[in-house]
Amino acid sequence: MIMTVYLSGEIHTDWRDQIIRGAKGMDVRFTSPVTDHSASDDCGVAILGDEPNKFWHDHKGAKLNAIRTRKAIADADIVVVRFGEKYKQWNAAFDAGYAAALGKSIIVMHQPDHQHALKEVDAAALAVVETPEQVVRILQYVIDGTLS
Repeated sequence: MIMTVYLSGEIHTDWRDQIIRGAKGMDVRFTSPVTDHSASDDCGVAILGDEPNKFWHDHKGAKLNAIRTRKAIADADIVVVRFGEKYKQWNAAFDAGYAAALGKSIIVMHQPDHQHALKEVDAAALAVVETPEQVVRILQYVIDGTLS
């Protein structure tokens, strides 16, 4: 059984690479948002034209990124949503809500100090973890029913 896993959220650490490396050899296909921060921020104006107002600059980019995100989440079997320590990933909260509305299996990853702030997001998840290794172990169990 090949699983498609969408890796959403924080883009400033290598958590995605850790999961992808850990899942090597498993029947998993990974997708993700654009993780090049400037490309993601500026795609709207690069394609649709400049905006002097930062609100409309960001608005254009958000809309174009939403096309990719909605399609990837709709096609995913599992959505992993990572909330990092330093930056607020409001888009990740949207991704979790959208995935929940579509009935997707959600794994949320964050540190214990975010438990209270993310309690509603955690409530929508089927698993809440702290590390990429825990995600890999879940994937292994879900795919082949074994524990490492």
